[in-house]
Amino acid sequence: MPANRLRLLMPLAAGVLLSACSQDMSDLEQYVAEVKARKSSNVEPLPQIRQYEPFEYVGTGRRDPFEPQRPTGPVAGAGSPEDALRPDVNRNREPLEEFPLDGLRMVGTLRTPRGIFALIREPDGIVHRVSYGNYLGQNYGKIVGISEAEVRLEEIIPDGFGGYMKRPASIALSE
Repeated sequence: MPANRLRLLMPLAAGVLLSACSQDMSDLEQYVAEVKARKSSNVEPLPQIRQYEPFEYVGTGRRDPFEPQRPTGPVAGAGSPEDALRPDVNRNREPLEEFPLDGLRMVGTLRTPRGIFALIREPDGIVHRVSYGNYLGQNYGKIVGISEAEVRLEEIIPDGFGGYMKRPASIALSE
């Protein structure tokens, strides 16, 4: 197509496109008039704001509000720092201490003349034989009991006040 014809067709095409946009808008104008004619509803007034009353803290005979509150009464770890409950961080960690308890599965027990052992499977599928005094889990869990149905242990966890406390836990026999 020659360039002259293209120049003549461009204004014609633009005129056709613009004429398609100019439709009857009377229904829109009627709706806008209806909305403007509606009565406005009453808006509730804003609530009154109470005047701020400052509080002066007199700390005589009271605890410091910026210090954590310590529990009163007998608490595990109370007393001198030497006899406080703490995990033994200097001992060699056992292989099953790198896994959380919910990742370990008890798959059975084994009785020998030396005693009863629990068979614990780690997430990688390796089965370990454990006995009383062995450690499991990531919270310094020490085995305190083994039965046909479960392994009972005591974990040492932070108490939230800078000390530690014992918490019972168990791993049940998997089906």
